[in-house]
Amino acid sequence: MIPEYFYAWFILLAGSYFLILFGYMHFSDKQDTINNIVGFGSLFFVFIHILGFLLLMLQDAYLNPKTELWFWALGLPLLILGAIIVVSTFIIYLYRLIYGSKDLTLLEENWSDKMTVMDKVRRDTYRKISHVLIFIGLFVIWIIGYNYVVNATAKWAGMIPEENNTLKLYYQLLSKPDSIRTVLFSLGWFYYLIFFFFYSFCMFMLANELTRKTRYLSFPFNLLPRLLMTKEEKDSYGTYLYFAMGQMFAAFVCPPMVYFAILGMSGIGDLMTSQVGIRWGKHQIQWNQRKTWEGNVAGTITSFFICLPFIGVVWALIFAITFMAFDLFTNRPINLSDNLLIPIGCALIFLLIRHYLELDYFAFLYTFFS
Repeated sequence: MIPEYFYAWFILLAGSYFLILFGYMHFSDKQDTINNIVGFGSLFFVFIHILGFLLLMLQDAYLNPKTELWFWALGLPLLILGAIIVVSTFIIYLYRLIYGSKDLTLLEENWSDKMTVMDKVRRDTYRKISHVLIFIGLFVIWIIGYNYVVNATAKWAGMIPEENNTLKLYYQLLSKPDSIRTVLFSLGWFYYLIFFFFYSFCMFMLANELTRKTRYLSFPFNLLPRLLMTKEEKDSYGTYLYFAMGQMFAAFVCPPMVYFAILGMSGIGDLMTSQVGIRWGKHQIQWNQRKTWEGNVAGTITSFFICLPFIGVVWALIFAITFMAFDLFTNRPINLSDNLLIPIGCALIFLLIRHYLELDYFAFLYTFFS
């Protein structure tokens, strides 16, 4: 029996995704072609599969009644963000009606000038420290969840997926659509915690950037990118949006331990690359004068040791080499943000090697916490 709410919620969700995709391309910098294509592709991939999974869940007698919970989890962030946009737009409209726009404009111009002359080390830290804090926060949640689950059940139930070959699960779903229940439950509850966190995070960043790009809508955090971004950066999307989209894609297709490795590289590895390059870099990369070999090597070594406890030596080496290659060629000669390429590229490499070469990973954390 089809729940009464299903098609109404489904159409509303699909319509919201369409508007997001349309807005993303409409407000994008048309010269930023590769970032636009990769960013749109990552969003489209996640959105279309979410809708497809909901339709498959509708056919399963056990999952059918539980689609309401999924709609709330997927739709509530959109409803809340929509309400915030309406309220903040109304407040800004009243403010400008009463005081005019000069105060806000002067504030933005003054802070933009300060950002231009700000010390590169501090500026880079301000931009990337949030990525590191997200990684640390999720890892702390994993540790707390582990202690609670193991103490309560004496098992790792839900913390580790029953099957970490996600491409195999995907092929299984394509060949046997009625296996949707088996596939969804095999991923474990912690997978969903990570994905829905980055789903909400990505929707938040999209709301912030899309409203920043339009004259008629406002969002409470529009002021932050206007203050922190330089004048040259304001034409494109903020790198924090690319980070959110890339991480949402990786969280969608990777098991938790692999995703922790990717998130650690994107946060700590990327921060070490830029910090070492700015502070001590002396040998510039010939085809990318904004980067240095010292920074690239520092980020690669950091990425290896960040990945090591989550996915073992072999996979840590694969990801570290991948990080080095991506860092060498992003921005120049390939005009693609590393915030997109590192998570998406590493996730795809994991899917292909794990499935076709059957190369599994080993998390040293399992041994440490066992």
